Order: sequence, then C-alpha cells, then structure tokens
Amino acid sequence: TFMCSLVATAGLSVALFSPPSPRAQIETFVFRTPLATFISTADSPTRDARLDWSSDGCSAPIIESTGRTFDFRNACRRHDFGYRNYSRLDNGTKWTSALRARVDAVFLKDMHADCARRPRVVRASCTLWAQTFYRFVRTYAGP
Repeated sequence: TFMCSLVATAGLSVALFSPPSPRAQIETFVFRTPLATFISTADSPTRDARLDWSSDGCSAPIIESTGRTFDFRNACRRHDFGYRNYSRLDNGTKWTSALRARVDAVFLKDMHADCARRPRVVRASCTLWAQTFYRFVRTYAGP
C-alpha cells in the first residue's frame, strides 16, 4: 500500500505542476501581461520552448530632421509573438480576423503607452507614428 500511495502521489504531483497549455500562455502573454513582464519573460532562458519567441523587430522611424526616434520594438516583439503563435495554434484554424484585430489592438495600446511616457512636446508626433504603424499592420498583415 505504501508503494501504491507513493506512485499515486507522484502521479498527482505531476498533474498538479504541469505547465499551462500553449494556448493559455499565448492568451496570457498577449492580453493579460504588462509589456515589461512580457519582455523579461521573452528574454529569459527559462521561457517556454513550446512557443515562438522570435521577432524581426520593427524599424524605429526618424521623425523629420529632428533626429528623434520612436522605438516601438518591444510592442513589435509582443505583436510578432501573438501573430506567430496564434497563427500556428491548431494548424492555424484559430487565427481569425477577429483574433488578429485583438492582437493588433494590443499593439496599438503598447505603442500608445510608450508615447504617454515621453515628454509632452513629442507625444503627439509619437502617437501619430503609433497610429501609422497600427494602420500599416491592419492593412497589410494577415487574415
């Protein structure tokens, strides 16, 4: 009986500590995790290897001749994560235009949050560039 309860307990502990499903993790990282937490997880060597953490980044546009840049790379990293993982989930059957719109909305929110932290004098220009990036992905990327 001791051996049976030991085996049963070991089996229970494996069930209790199994990692969340890829779908649950994607949902959490895209829609419920602060961007800074997502980035630290993406940079961690212990991140979930079942997920695609790659990103081709995005350009940081130089605005006019001022030399100012708006670096939306972290927002782009999360956006790439959402696109790459959702489009592969269940052989792409769950990747719909509605889900893409939700991922794109988070992209815009992340860029707006970045703009909100900038000095007041450049916020409007930053927001304009965020809207431009957003309109571009809405027009040219995905279903």
